[in-house]
Amino acid sequence: MTNSGYHNWIDGELYFPEKWFTDAYATKRKRIGLPPERSFATKLELALQMTKRAYENGVSFCAVDCDTLYGRSGEFRDELDQERFEYYADVPHNTQVYLAPPQIVYPLTKRGVPSKNHEVIGVAYTVAEVKAQPAIEWEHITLRPNERGMLQAKFARCRAWTVRDDGSLRPEWLLIRQTKQKTIYSLSNAPEDTPLWTMAQRKSQRYFIERSNQDAKSEFGWDEFQAIKYRAWVHHLALTIMANWFITETRLAWAQKYERDPDLLEKYETDVLPALSVANVRELLRATMPLPQLSPQQATELIVKHLDNRTRSRKSRLSKALSP
Repeated sequence: MTNSGYHNWIDGELYFPEKWFTDAYATKRKRIGLPPERSFATKLELALQMTKRAYENGVSFCAVDCDTLYGRSGEFRDELDQERFEYYADVPHNTQVYLAPPQIVYPLTKRGVPSKNHEVIGVAYTVAEVKAQPAIEWEHITLRPNERGMLQAKFARCRAWTVRDDGSLRPEWLLIRQTKQKTIYSLSNAPEDTPLWTMAQRKSQRYFIERSNQDAKSEFGWDEFQAIKYRAWVHHLALTIMANWFITETRLAWAQKYERDPDLLEKYETDVLPALSVANVRELLRATMPLPQLSPQQATELIVKHLDNRTRSRKSRLSKALSP
């Protein structure tokens, strides 16, 4: 979730391969404490579940951004569209689209009856080929301030059609974002009267999704977490989300309480002042809530306690292993 430059994790799901739900993995499922009601779901299905859950819980959002893992699935985009979720789904450069509605025909078989399999009559282009079309109009759009000044990119869009497995047509926007480094292609179900600037802004919010992932790993310890129980993973996810939410509230409160001195813009000869980062808030918390410094005696007692607990834990496991 992102809003006004602030970003947060709000949910998560742990993906299990399909083989984990076979009889051969029943013992492993029980050992890690996987809930019996949990059944196999693809990553796309899990993403859709979380999106619906956010909406049903009253989380307000204007669009869903996703990378090519999700965007290349027409079924996933259809599901979002059916739920009336506006999406900006990245697709690979070789994704085929039609720039005019193609004709869907069912040729006659040798017996003179229409075939069950349809044929598509029309000119297909890869999205990379669309980029080079002379009719494509580009617009330079300023997205937001960043550490290097103002983030800008070239954007273009056109109406495009893809074909579903049942032969029906899926009308979408093809949105193209181009920078010096790379070109990104996205398909969107945004209303036809949506301004290009709005689409560019909404599509570019995916940066904050990746930023949230980086913060979770570097600031909240997500990359160091290890567990053998499913519930432990769920608990750590909840703690990570709560920590992230607390820091976001702190950043919002700081911005409201400490109004920026406008003279600082002139002093630094800049047009934008940086906001508090997650790392900044962490340093403030470390200063206001320092970890206790143990004396040598206290440290020794703590280590003895840990060793005692580990010994008792090993004894308990051995007893369980030897019991009939």
